Amino acid sequence: MTAETAAAPTTPEEFRRELSVFLASHHPGRPPKSATRKEIADWQRQWSATLYDHGFAGPSWPGAYGGMDLDLERQIAYYDAIARARVPRHPGNGPGIAGPTIITYGTPEQRERYLRPMLRGDEIWAQGFSEPEAGSDLPSLRTSARRDGGEYVVSGQKTWSSGADIADMMILLVRTGTRESRSRGITYLLVDLASPGITVRTIRDMAGGEHFCEVFFDDVRVPVANRVGEENGGWRVARASLGHERAARALSQAMLFRRVFDELVAVLKERGAFRDETARDRVAQLEIGVRIMTLSAQRTIDDIRRTGTPGAASSTSRLYQALLEQRLYELAMELLGPDALLTGKDPGAVQRGRWVRNYLSSRAATIGTGTAEIQRNTIAENVLGLPKEPRP
Repeated sequence: MTAETAAAPTTPEEFRRELSVFLASHHPGRPPKSATRKEIADWQRQWSATLYDHGFAGPSWPGAYGGMDLDLERQIAYYDAIARARVPRHPGNGPGIAGPTIITYGTPEQRERYLRPMLRGDEIWAQGFSEPEAGSDLPSLRTSARRDGGEYVVSGQKTWSSGADIADMMILLVRTGTRESRSRGITYLLVDLASPGITVRTIRDMAGGEHFCEVFFDDVRVPVANRVGEENGGWRVARASLGHERAARALSQAMLFRRVFDELVAVLKERGAFRDETARDRVAQLEIGVRIMTLSAQRTIDDIRRTGTPGAASSTSRLYQALLEQRLYELAMELLGPDALLTGKDPGAVQRGRWVRNYLSSRAATIGTGTAEIQRNTIAENVLGLPKEPRP
């Protein structure tokens, strides 16, 4: 079976069984021990290529670009089987963010050049939007791009770019207008991170990880052919990317949370936590939350299939997911007791310290992909139609 010939079976349940059999027979096993970030990325690349080569990559992508073009029911079955199989995720954020943006706004040449290598994992993509002084206020970004014939000359800095140290390409927002032009002077570029003048440095977070990076651009030359949309018209394209970023992992995260919650319930039972009536009630409330998250994700994906874009309502799903993630790990830390504070190297750690690691990581859930405050503003203004807050 290839990406071009794969076809969905008669029913979603038949599809789930076929995929589960494939995942079991082709499972890549655990990641290499003591591996570097690059070695982990190469392991993920190989798995992405395996999925692509057997027709199981890009569940929501059009078949013309190597995807499966699944309906909503089969996407649910897909992500559920993937979550339960514990296989590697795709490296980078290409298929969920850059890919859908290029499919919608890219030129035919850009789609032909980038989409299939992106989906197969041959090229890993990172995102270059936030800056040290332009995070929540993204239209104030300063990284500049000066037109020089058939190229742009880019100078500036981006930060909080996930996985830029292992990426090959980047979607990049630059200022081609004046500082005062704000969103009307932004251009959207596709940048080869091997270009001269680019420096990438990792940022260590409080959980000990180095998933985020800061990226410096020193007179980096980018072909005009790598522009998506019109010059100074990148804000519209960027908003589409942000919508896909908020929606891209909605369904996969919902299925992942379903599995993680079930695992939490199992370990709580094992440790006798359910002897307490209050603990049982709090877990029941979280069960309701996980189900709501799944329904919200289904609505978001259905909106994309009907309209081709996530729209402002994707902020609802993203905000709910972020808050639920924090609730889940807060509850885990409280009900598992002091042992949950121990790290993986301590013999008394609960499940090798996974709950404390995820608790620390979840602190960023309401910051990344737009802060919770931004999501609430988007929901209030663009979904509920409430008056807009005063702009500076």
